[in-house]
Amino acid sequence: MEIDLTGKIALVTGSSRGIGRSIALHLARCGADIVVNFFRNRTAAEDTATAIRNLGRQVWVIKAHVGDEQKVDLLFDAIREQVGGLDIMVCNAASGFLRPALEQDTRGWDWTLNINARSVLLCAQRAAPLMAARGGGAIVSMSSLGSQRVLPDYVAVGVSKAALETLTRYLAVELASQNIVVNAVSGGLVETDALKHFAQQGQAMVDAVQHRIPAGRMLVPDDLAQVVAFLCSPAAHMIRGQTLIVDGGYSLMM
Repeated sequence: MEIDLTGKIALVTGSSRGIGRSIALHLARCGADIVVNFFRNRTAAEDTATAIRNLGRQVWVIKAHVGDEQKVDLLFDAIREQVGGLDIMVCNAASGFLRPALEQDTRGWDWTLNINARSVLLCAQRAAPLMAARGGGAIVSMSSLGSQRVLPDYVAVGVSKAALETLTRYLAVELASQNIVVNAVSGGLVETDALKHFAQQGQAMVDAVQHRIPAGRMLVPDDLAQVVAFLCSPAAHMIRGQTLIVDGGYSLMM
């Protein structure tokens, strides 16, 4: 199915690299103009922006730490002033302190929950009026299988993703009257730079998935990007508050 997002403006948080970059590029290929958000790596963000321009789309690059409430306000002030509106928001930015539950400290806990879950609430509060002014919109948040399954040293991230999925349901109901569709995508393991944070566990995770995934191959970022684009399209208008699992069937075998 060909998805046409021509005339739409999409914000993708954490879109300088990895899955976020793939989502931003795919939405651009579908016709959307893109707000690229980054926190640390401006060079990567500008590279993503160049790739989007080469697709013939408009692009704006805005630095903001979505775990910081004041920075979120500045991000959306910039969107209102520089871009003029918003139709689509993909909450992709994520981080986390990986350690066992009994070794998790409050600093790592707060950092993880703020970036992965609280940021979705803060961004939705600011995005909703911009979307409503344009007749509605779509919000998609990126979750993971760790929201429902126990993964090694994943407690803070897993709890944050579970909170994100619950928030998705509440937002879907509260924003429906403004014609804003809210859903989430829970991705299986994707080979990106993020796996480096797992050190030796990362390769073990890849090996385990490759041998057990029913679809016969690892996910690539564009597998998730295509589902995100679908959820942002009119075809998904009646899908509300859902978390779509995209993992090649891996979780069915767990």
